[in-house]
Amino acid sequence: MKNLILLVVFLCISLTAQAQEKKNKNLKYTTEVNGNCDQCKKRIEKAAYTVPGVKSADWNIETHQLYVILNEQKSTSLDLKKAIAKQGHDTDEVKATAQQYDDLHSCCKYERKE
Repeated sequence: MKNLILLVVFLCISLTAQAQEKKNKNLKYTTEVNGNCDQCKKRIEKAAYTVPGVKSADWNIETHQLYVILNEQKSTSLDLKKAIAKQGHDTDEVKATAQQYDDLHSCCKYERKE
């Protein structure tokens, strides 16, 4: 009887651990990305698509919001932000380096927040 109870407890714990590790294959994610123009839009969306698991990426010029559908089993939102920052565009968590920002075309240079 004790063995049966221990087996049930073990199964419950293992099922709970598996449920917590399950990641969303179609996470709808929105984040702010700094930029100014259509050239920025193309660069930001192209950078997003380089991240494994990004299924959709659309950056809005007016709101500076990037709307993404992301497979969390392949990458994270932080991976996405790092890829975008490498192209010179700041996000809320990851900032482009001064050199990456300076490499942007003059029309793409936005007002940077400290």
